[in-house]
Amino acid sequence: MRRHFRMHPEVGGEEHETQKKILAELAAMGVKARAAGGTGVIADIPGAPGGKTVAMRADIDALPITDEIEQPYRSLNKGICHACGHDGHAAMLLGAAKTFAAMAGELPGNVRLIFQPSEERFPGGAEIMIAAGAMDGVDAVVGAHLWQPLPVGAIGVTNGALMASPDEFTITIQGKGGHGSMPHQTVDSILVASQLVLALRTITGANVDPREQAVLTIGMFKAGEVFNIIPDTAVLKGTVRSFDQSVRDAVFGQMEAYCRGICAASGASYVIDPIFGYPPVVNSPKVTTVIAEAGCEVAGVEVQDVKPLMVGEDFSYYQHKAPGSFFLVGAGNPAKGCIHPHHHPKFDIDEDALGYGAETMVRAVLKLLAR
Repeated sequence: MRRHFRMHPEVGGEEHETQKKILAELAAMGVKARAAGGTGVIADIPGAPGGKTVAMRADIDALPITDEIEQPYRSLNKGICHACGHDGHAAMLLGAAKTFAAMAGELPGNVRLIFQPSEERFPGGAEIMIAAGAMDGVDAVVGAHLWQPLPVGAIGVTNGALMASPDEFTITIQGKGGHGSMPHQTVDSILVASQLVLALRTITGANVDPREQAVLTIGMFKAGEVFNIIPDTAVLKGTVRSFDQSVRDAVFGQMEAYCRGICAASGASYVIDPIFGYPPVVNSPKVTTVIAEAGCEVAGVEVQDVKPLMVGEDFSYYQHKAPGSFFLVGAGNPAKGCIHPHHHPKFDIDEDALGYGAETMVRAVLKLLAR
């Protein structure tokens, strides 16, 4: 299944064939499923009446990246690639579904399967799936991410904050253009934006409590077209990553202050357009403890504590509806060439990780149902 999805990737909101494949596989298992959230799938495997309901979530979308792996399962869809591991997430959840389907009459509660579209494309697909009933009646939720920085055989868990809020911003500086030989007649947007870049990069060090975590990065600076013309406009784009709303407010507040002060001193004007991303992924200690216990029971698995990551994930929306935990499944292996980071065109996983991840999920869900 993982190789099928790798060969036939689809970007967020367009996972039509992926949805059909998942529905067909679940039907073959005898699992009742329905299309939801546009291109997602929700399925239920019923257990004992009156039992709890535990959900498992996998994201299924790919990235607009050209696949460069030299493998027979290389993407057949031009310019689209599962360069983040979501092909494996869908496969692991189908593997877990097959296991639970065979145990349907013995389950102490109900299992909910959530195949979510559009995790990579903001505003994400989690809220759409929740609106479609994905979390109705759910008592706990579990999610997993194949993770190249961890070696295959490792399961990474974290109590509390695991992933940050991935916010974006655009700052447009409006100056006054003119000829490069007469800078005194202009308001140089490049000069103003350059001062802003330097000032903004000091925020996390000077204006954030050192006991908190935050990242501010400028990823784009665009201005001008001609070597001897001072442009009237410059545009900066960047990202802010944080785990706490007060930190988020402090960073964006200081950003506004720097823009206001530097532009006022230079005679320029500015506009800040923030895009606030997913909430941080904050794991339930109780659910995380169960996942760690489950991982310890899987042959060949070593459970590791992992530090918080500054990446973002819309799994956080499910955690707002029920206690949940998101864990990492080691998928890196230099011996098999699995060395490239996520979102790299040569990203690949050690497929041994699929079994470790699926079994950990199954064991964790059984424990949660029993408790």
